[in-house]
Amino acid sequence: MFLNNRKAFTMLELIFVIVIIAILSAIAIPKFSATSNIAQMSKGKNTLAVVRSAIATERQKSILRGKGATNITIYNASNRVFTRFKDANGSRILDNDLPDCTDIGCWHTTDDVTYTFYRDASTNCTYSIVNNRFVDGTTGGCTELED
Repeated sequence: MFLNNRKAFTMLELIFVIVIIAILSAIAIPKFSATSNIAQMSKGKNTLAVVRSAIATERQKSILRGKGATNITIYNASNRVFTRFKDANGSRILDNDLPDCTDIGCWHTTDDVTYTFYRDASTNCTYSIVNNRFVDGTTGGCTELED
C-alpha cells in the first residue's frame, strides 16, 4: 500500500481550479447583469401601474362625488417624484413616494409636467398627465414598461 504524504497542491491542480473558476465567472457575471436589468424594468412597470391606478381611482372618486372628472393638480415637492400629484382638495393621491433621481431604474422630473424613467444608459421612457391620465410620450412608445 502506497501512502501519499503531500502537503501542497501541484501546479496542475491549481491551474485546473483557476480555469474552472474563470469559466464559472464568465457565465455568471452576464447572467447577473441581465437579472439586474430585468429587476429595474419590473420596478418601473410596478411604479407605472401604481401611478396610473391612483390617478384612475381619484378620477372615479371625483365622478362618484358628483364633481365630474376634476383635474389632478401638481405641486412642488423637493427631491421626490410623485408627491406632486394632488386631488381637487389638495390631498396627496399616492401614499408613498419615490426619490427623484437620474440613475437607471429611477423616475425623474425637472418641470413637474414630464416624468422620465431611466431604463438604461442610453434610453428613457417619458410620461406626462394628459386629461387626467398618465400617458406615454416616448417616441416610438416605451414597450418595456407597457407590457
